[in-house]
Amino acid sequence: MNDLITKVKKTIIKYNLIEPQDKILLAVSGGPDSIVMLDIISKTVKRNPEPIDRLSVAHVNHMIREEAGEDEAFVRDYCKKIGIDFYSKSIDVGQIANNNKIGLEEAGRIARYEFFDEVAKKVGANKIAIAHNKNDSVETVIMHALRGSGTYGLHGIEAKNGKYIRPLIECDRTEIEQYCKDNNINARIDKTNFENDYTRNKIRNVVIPYIKEEFNPNIINTICRLSDLIKEEDNYIDKEIEKAYANISLQENNNEIILDLKKFNSLEKVIKTRLVLYTINRLFGTTKGIEKIHIEDIIKLCENNIGNKYLTPNKNIKVFVKAR
Repeated sequence: MNDLITKVKKTIIKYNLIEPQDKILLAVSGGPDSIVMLDIISKTVKRNPEPIDRLSVAHVNHMIREEAGEDEAFVRDYCKKIGIDFYSKSIDVGQIANNNKIGLEEAGRIARYEFFDEVAKKVGANKIAIAHNKNDSVETVIMHALRGSGTYGLHGIEAKNGKYIRPLIECDRTEIEQYCKDNNINARIDKTNFENDYTRNKIRNVVIPYIKEEFNPNIINTICRLSDLIKEEDNYIDKEIEKAYANISLQENNNEIILDLKKFNSLEKVIKTRLVLYTINRLFGTTKGIEKIHIEDIIKLCENNIGNKYLTPNKNIKVFVKAR
């Protein structure tokens, strides 16, 4: 029982997830992962009763499952028992998915995070705790690999991403389930997790068990080690990209970034590729919608070295080449 608490404490310290003055909003669905996170954090993080507690809980009822109302009531009662403020919202995720022509998973994720941000602002929380665990991270790596992701997609789920923290990210799902048994925690079970209608569920229920049985029973830890190695190498390359950017950057403002074309063309392709992504992210704060084919086209345009030519990978980005 205490082993998991110790592991979570080590994760918090390792990644500096929680500092003394932080106010934390915990995203709690009622499932084993989020309930264990709530239980451990409420026991290990000292709360100051003046003027408000350091911890609050947010719960989203997706209005998809019949048991959703029971999940909400369970989390509300649990919070009342341990004296933590509870905030909930019912959101018709199915309607959002239909209106925006996106999948239920994506619609649910967007709705959840919008509500978490809303509640965090209301209670003055500067950190939002999400209950992703080690298995979730491995499933994400496999999903990205199957979709042909670059190395960043193989990082898995980060322990810390801005204000979002994941205290359970180094905990295995079996450890979490055992903690529930040891502490008599009757967490809610989402039966849809056992239905193979979604890619993640297929990976969780079919792919990983098959790999465990036929190839590597320790596949979860093996992929985690691979992710850690890739992150280390990417962190090094990122530092080199920053140096390269500083060397070829000629002008930067809120609307455009101008790079030295001759110096850009002299770089290795792997550096060019990363520089394109780095520059776009620096300008827009995201590289969403930029695919490998777009990067290839940009590099090819630059290599042709023909003046006054441009590309528009999407409606927000225009890449203009001016030979000198």
